[in-house]
Amino acid sequence: MLNIHNLSISFQGVYLFEDITFKLGNGDRVGLIGKNGAGKSTMLKILSKEMEPDTGQIASDKELKIGFLKQDIDFVLGRTVLEESYQAFTEIKELEAKMEYINTQLAERTDYESEGYHDLMVELNEVQHQYEIVGGYNYQGETEKILQGLGFKREDFNKLTDTFSGGWRMRIELAKLLLQNNDVLLLDEPTNHLDIESIIWLEGFLKNYFGAVAIVSHDKMFLDNVTNRTIEISLGRIYDYPKPYSQYLVLREELRSQQLASQKNQQKQIEQTEKLIEKFRAKASKATMAQSLIKKLDKIDRIEVDEDDNSVMTLNFPVSITPGKVVIEAENLSKSYGNKQVLSGVNLLIERDAKTAFVGQNGQGKSTLAKILVGDIEHGGHLKLGHNVQIGYFAQNQAEYLDGSKTVLDTMIDAANETNRSKVRDILGSFLFRGDEAEKYVRVLSGGERNRLALAKLMLQPFNVLIMDEPTNHLDIKSKNVLKEALIKFEGTLILVSHDRDFLQGLTSTLYEFKDQNIKKYLGDIDYYLEQRKVENLREVEKRTVVKETPKETKKQSYDDQKRLKSLNNKLSNIESKISQLEKEIKAIDVELATNYDQVVSDPKFFGAYEAKKEKLKTLMEDWETVQEELDEMA
Repeated sequence: MLNIHNLSISFQGVYLFEDITFKLGNGDRVGLIGKNGAGKSTMLKILSKEMEPDTGQIASDKELKIGFLKQDIDFVLGRTVLEESYQAFTEIKELEAKMEYINTQLAERTDYESEGYHDLMVELNEVQHQYEIVGGYNYQGETEKILQGLGFKREDFNKLTDTFSGGWRMRIELAKLLLQNNDVLLLDEPTNHLDIESIIWLEGFLKNYFGAVAIVSHDKMFLDNVTNRTIEISLGRIYDYPKPYSQYLVLREELRSQQLASQKNQQKQIEQTEKLIEKFRAKASKATMAQSLIKKLDKIDRIEVDEDDNSVMTLNFPVSITPGKVVIEAENLSKSYGNKQVLSGVNLLIERDAKTAFVGQNGQGKSTLAKILVGDIEHGGHLKLGHNVQIGYFAQNQAEYLDGSKTVLDTMIDAANETNRSKVRDILGSFLFRGDEAEKYVRVLSGGERNRLALAKLMLQPFNVLIMDEPTNHLDIKSKNVLKEALIKFEGTLILVSHDRDFLQGLTSTLYEFKDQNIKKYLGDIDYYLEQRKVENLREVEKRTVVKETPKETKKQSYDDQKRLKSLNNKLSNIESKISQLEKEIKAIDVELATNYDQVVSDPKFFGAYEAKKEKLKTLMEDWETVQEELDEMA
């Protein structure tokens, strides 16, 4: 299907990979792995023909269709959801344009008996016939069916794509790929914008996919559940094994161990031969034998051990100052949108040096409580921070706040102060931004590199309480391990929101489950929690929909519900973000009114704009309530 031969590409004289050769065939589901910046996304761009390699060839079937889901989706502004989805049908849209042109010509002409008019009629008939063959009369209905299956309402179809969040846009892009019937799917970090329900749906789709799939992902469970082959890019080479990720790691380590043992035995033989050569050289009668041994030594094919790229970031979270014994005390905390409660009657006591995890279904308030604790959103109830508490916060979409027009170095310098500005280069070096890497523009960084930069920025502020919301998104597996070790060693207080069981294991000693507007405390780690809940993994906990074991139709309905739930949760998150921003703006105006009333009201447009913000907030809260009611009905 796809034959890649002697592929090489370099940037600024340094090879990302060199002389790489492999094949992709029907049924191959390849996990493309490697550290951040190793060239995984670049490889997908080359396979999709979006980027040209320096050398090498890619041979494929003539009619091969390739679908590419990029890590960063960049839709054309001004298109509706339907219009963007229709971009999947390139040939159909071209035929539509051709039919429109011919019909226009026919409408403008009056020489009905002429040969030219007759030729246009024949051409129109041929184009219409081709249009029918390629599904032109069915594609609109099929598009609507897929979009609804992925959770979009009919009223969403004519909304502009730029009004949707990243997760929703990812859904539109997935819909396009499904509609195209591609022979090869190239997916770059497909799970980053998806919750557990959507990930399960995507796993099911990919397992049954007839063509070839190449996936860049750092989600170990996703790779193990979907892939049947692993290709690792490391130090310019590839390692290709017909096994999913976890099994690949075992095989790769076994191979390196065998190589090391063989290399050690060979080295002993070489040393013995070299001793004999030295011994025989001293005697004229043995000179011929010495020369023979030298020739034999030159012909030995030296065993090489596969190199492993062990360069990882160096991460250490220092505690600024020692806070009081109780760092966070919350009593009867609540958060409502309209008449609906996200959190209600939440009581929370976090003591100094505690390591705590927040887990539960999407939309149950984990990120909301994290934002309340750092003062990002309004809330009801009482919240008190302890003496000398300094909070460091890593938001779920932290990397999105980075300015793409700045360099890595400028980003850090702008965030630094007089006391730590001189340390910026050292901090960047510890996060693998060394030398020229620090001069890269943020817009060219991979998702993992952006997350590393966001973590580096976090080091510029003093804190003794660290709140992190899904910090492992985009990070490669080695970087995840480094972050986990740093958090284990962190001597301050940690609150961690995460869906990643592997990451949570051995990291926290207290866990709060979010459910039904409240939280339940478990005095143990993630394994203890799962044991108490009598489930094997977080996926089972996070599933909203229980699939019954009886009728086949019930299973199908539950499967559709899963897809619907993801869309509703994305919409809810988008509305919550807008409400949070409006609440901040209105609060700032209220403060201005209280402190500088005469000057503020002197602006004739002031009260109109002020009331418009309040009205918009009211509308958003009503929208939130509508979406939440739909979620409640499906729970």
